[in-house]
Amino acid sequence: MITFVVAFIMLILGYVFYGKFVDSLFAPNANRLTPSVTLADGVDYISMPTWKVFLIQFLNIAGTGPIFGAILGIMFGPAAYLWIVFGCIFAGAVHDYFTGMISLRSGGASIPEIVGDNLGSSARLLMRVLSLILLILVGAVFARTPANLIAALTPTDGFWGGSLFWLIVIIVYYIMATLLPIDKLIGRIYPLFGAALLIMAVGVCWGILTQKGSLPEITEAFSNHYPEGKLPVFPCLCITIACGAVSGFHTTQSPLMARCLNNEKNGRLVFYGAMITEGIVALIWAAGAIKFADSVSITGATPYEKLLRLMTENGVHSADPAILVNAVCKSWLGSVGAVLAVLGVVAAPITSGDTAFRSARLIASDFVHIKQGKISNRLLLALPLFGVAIYLFFIDFQILWRYFAWFNQTLACGALWTFTAWLARRDATNRTHTSFVTLIPALWMTLVSTTYICIAPEGFTLPANISYVIGAVCTAVLLVSFVIWNQHLDRKI
Repeated sequence: MITFVVAFIMLILGYVFYGKFVDSLFAPNANRLTPSVTLADGVDYISMPTWKVFLIQFLNIAGTGPIFGAILGIMFGPAAYLWIVFGCIFAGAVHDYFTGMISLRSGGASIPEIVGDNLGSSARLLMRVLSLILLILVGAVFARTPANLIAALTPTDGFWGGSLFWLIVIIVYYIMATLLPIDKLIGRIYPLFGAALLIMAVGVCWGILTQKGSLPEITEAFSNHYPEGKLPVFPCLCITIACGAVSGFHTTQSPLMARCLNNEKNGRLVFYGAMITEGIVALIWAAGAIKFADSVSITGATPYEKLLRLMTENGVHSADPAILVNAVCKSWLGSVGAVLAVLGVVAAPITSGDTAFRSARLIASDFVHIKQGKISNRLLLALPLFGVAIYLFFIDFQILWRYFAWFNQTLACGALWTFTAWLARRDATNRTHTSFVTLIPALWMTLVSTTYICIAPEGFTLPANISYVIGAVCTAVLLVSFVIWNQHLDRKI
C-alpha cells in the first residue's frame, strides 16, 4: 500500500512541479489568438470551455487503454508502478503537451504536418501513411470488440441484437461523429463518458483503500509473472502499458483539442494534465486488479496466478482484462459498478474509435488540402476511410494487433524526436538549452522500441542480451546524429 500511495502522490506532484516547468519552457502566451478563433469553421475549429476540452481530451486519449494495459502490466510486478509514474511525468505528459501546444502554434496542424515541418517532406509522407494505418486499425478494432461485448450482454436470436447488428449501429455512430461539428455530438456526450470513467476510477481507488487483500511493494523482485514466453520486464512492460505512461496514439488525438482551445495558458491543464489524470487511472487499475485478485480464495495460488485465472474465465484462451473489470466493478461498487463496468468496456473503446476516424479525416484533409467546412468535402474523405475499415472488420486481427503495441510506441518515439528538433531550432535562435526535456524520453523510447522488436515473438526473436546491444547501439547512433546535427544548426544560425 505504501508504494501505491507514494506513486499516487508523485503523479500529482509531477503535474504541479514538472508540468509547470515544462510549461514555462514552452512559454505560452495568453494574448496570442488560438486557431479556434483565427480559423473558426464551425466544424473542427470551434472554441469550447476549458473544462469541456479537458474531459474530451481525457476520453480521447484514455478509452480502455489505461484500464486494460495497466491490468495486463501489473503482471510484471511493482515495476508497473515505476513505469506509470516516471513514464507519465517525464515522457507521456511531455509528449502530449508538446503535441498539443506545437499544433496550437501551427494552426491546429496534425502530427504528420508537424513532423514534416521539423524532419522534412519524406518524414511527413511516412507519418501520414503510418498515422492513417494506425487510426483505421484502431477504429476497426474498437468497433468490433464492443459490438461483440454488447451482443454477449444482450443475447438474442437472429440478426437483431447480434454482433453484426451492433457493429452496424456503431459504424453509423462513427460516421455521425466523424462528419458532424465536434460540438454537436462529441462535445456533448464525451464529458459525460469522461466523468463516468473518472467516477469508476474513484470507486476502485476507494476499494483499494477499504477492501481486503494486499498490494505488491517496490521491494519485491521485478519479474514477468506470465507463465509462458517469459519475456523480460524491460522492454515488454513499456510496450504493455502504453496509455497511462506514453502512447503514440495520443499524437493523433491532441491536435483535435488544439483546434478547440481558446487560450494557450490552458494547454498545461488540457494536455499535460489529461495525461497525468490518465496515469492516475492506470495506477488505480493496476493496484486494484492485483488487490482484488489477492482477495479471491484460490488455494496455493499467488496473487499473480489468481489474476491470470480471473482474466481467463469462461473459456477465454488468452487474458481478457474486460472480465476482471466487470468483476471488480460489480464486487466493489455494486449495482452502480455494473453500469460503470459497461461504460468502461463498451463505451470507452467506442469513444476511442470515433475520434480515430475523425483524426484520420483531418490528416487526410491536410494531405490533399481539402477544406472541411462543407459536408460534401467531409464525405469525400471519410467514406473511403470507412470503406477500408469495413473491409478490415472481417479480417483476423490477431497477428496485426500484436504489431500495434510496438507500432504505437514507435510512433511516440518519432513524435518525441520531432519535438526535440523543434526545441533545438528554438534553442539555437534564443541561445537556450531546453531540448533535453524531449531528448531524454526520445532516447528512452528509441531503446524500448528497437529492443522490443528484436526480442519479441512477433519480431526477430533474438536472445535478450543481443537485443539489448542492438537497442543500445541504435539509440547511441541517433544520439550522436542529433549532437552533430545540433552543432551544425548552432553554427548555421
